[in-house]
Amino acid sequence: MSNSKVRVEKEYGADVDGADDTYVLRLYIAGTTPRSTRAVMNIKEICEKALASRYDLEVIDIYQQPSLAKDCQIIAAPTLIKELPPPLRKFIGDMSNTEKILLGLDLKPKEHV
Repeated sequence: MSNSKVRVEKEYGADVDGADDTYVLRLYIAGTTPRSTRAVMNIKEICEKALASRYDLEVIDIYQQPSLAKDCQIIAAPTLIKELPPPLRKFIGDMSNTEKILLGLDLKPKEHV
């Protein structure tokens, strides 16, 4: 196992052994508000730590490209959409809840209750 995979497992508890899927993510933001800026910084940090080079993140400003927001039925911003690997998932907020994002991206195993 490579050092980056060991680091991710230690930091996040993710089982990344053999995980070669590229994550396709789209983050819809509303201008350069503090909340939008936090969302961009938070998701970039999560991606760098948990996915290394296995992600493609596109940041879309709904003020500059409103048709894209309409096509994807974005009703709140910031919204993150995980398109690949399936299943499609949506997250709303500033992406500061790292645990929730990692669970939703299937990068951290769910705790058995």
